[in-house]
Amino acid sequence: MAAAMMAAAAEQEASKGGGGRNRGGVQRVEGKLRASVEKGEYYEAHQMYRTLFFRYMSQGKHVEARELMYSGALLFFSHNQQNSAADLSMLVLESLEKSDAKVTDELLGATSIVCTVIDLSAALMDSGFLSSQCGDVCIACGSAILSKKLCLSENLAKVFSLMDPNSPERVAFVSRALKWSSGGSGKLGHPKLHQLLAITLWKEQNYCESRYHFLHSTDGEGCANMLVEYSSSRGYRSEVDMFVAQAVLQFLCLKNKTSASVVFTTYTQKHPSIEKGPPFVQPLLNFIWFLLLAVDGGKLTVFTVLCEQYQPSLKRDPMYNEYLDRIGQLFFGVPPKQTSSYGGLLGNLLNSLMGTGEDDDAEDGQEDSSPIELD
Repeated sequence: MAAAMMAAAAEQEASKGGGGRNRGGVQRVEGKLRASVEKGEYYEAHQMYRTLFFRYMSQGKHVEARELMYSGALLFFSHNQQNSAADLSMLVLESLEKSDAKVTDELLGATSIVCTVIDLSAALMDSGFLSSQCGDVCIACGSAILSKKLCLSENLAKVFSLMDPNSPERVAFVSRALKWSSGGSGKLGHPKLHQLLAITLWKEQNYCESRYHFLHSTDGEGCANMLVEYSSSRGYRSEVDMFVAQAVLQFLCLKNKTSASVVFTTYTQKHPSIEKGPPFVQPLLNFIWFLLLAVDGGKLTVFTVLCEQYQPSLKRDPMYNEYLDRIGQLFFGVPPKQTSSYGGLLGNLLNSLMGTGEDDDAEDGQEDSSPIELD
C-alpha cells in the first residue's frame, strides 16, 4: 500500500508540466527511486517501478516506460538484486512488444554512422586537417546523440550480459527478445542482436551458445576469432579443422556465403595450429576451400566430384553429408530428397539451424527456436 502511494506521488510528479519541465519531473522520479534502492528498500522500490510502468503503459507512454524500466534494471543489477532486475528487464520487452518499436536496420545504421563521424573527427584532428575546436564540437555532438539514442539491441544485450548465466529468467529473456526482434531482417532474430549476444556469451566462455548466435549474425570475423579461442582452449589438435568446417557448412546452409568465406579465411589465418595455405595440410580444410570456390561457380559437376573425392574426410562427422545435401539444393539445383534420411535429434538440429521450409518464407514458427536447440 505504501509503495503504491509513493508510486502515485512519483507519477504525479513526473506528469507535471510538459517538455523540459516534464523531463525534469521524470528525473526527480528516478532520483526518488534510486534513493529508495540506495537505502536498501528493494521491495518497495521494485513495486514502485512496476506501478509506474503500468501507469505509463496505460497512458501510451511506451518510451518513458521502457527507459524507466531499463534504468531501474541496471540499478538493481548494480545492487545484485537479480530477481528484481530480471523482472524489470522483462517489462522492457513488454513495452517493446506493445508498442510499434522495432529493431530496425535504419536505427542500427544511424548509430554506426554517428560512431564513424566521431572516429573520423578524431583522426582529422590528429592529422591537422580539422581544428581542435571544430573536432571537439563534432565529437561532443556525436557522443550526445549516442547517449540519448543507444540502439535497442545494445540495451537488450547489456541487460542480458548482467543476468545470472544460470538463471531461468535469462533463457526466457533472450528467447523473448529474439522473437520480438524477428520483426526486422532476421526470421530467427535480428542479426545485430545475435552478434551482441554472441559476444557476451564468448566473454563468458560459453562457446557453444556463442557459436549459435554468431551463425545467425553477419559477423564472420568475430565468429572465426571465437572459434580459434574455442579450438585452442577446449578442442583436440587433431580436430582443429573440424571447428571451422562445421561453421562454414552451417553458414552456407543459412545461405550466408559472405560470412562462410570470412570465417574460413580468418580462422585459417589466425589459428596457431594451421600452417598457411591454401593448400593446407589437412584435407578437410582443402575440401572447404574448394567448396567455397564451387559455390561461387555454381557447377553441379564440380560439386559432385568434390564430395566424392573427399568422402574419407567427410565421414569424420555424420552431419557433413546432411549439410552438403542442403547446400546442393541451395546452390547447385539438386532436388530435395523425397524422404528425409534423418530424424530425431539430428533432424531437430537441422530444422533449428536451417528452417523446416524450402524457401525464404518459411513458417513463422521458426521464430520460437531456442538458442539452445542447436547444440
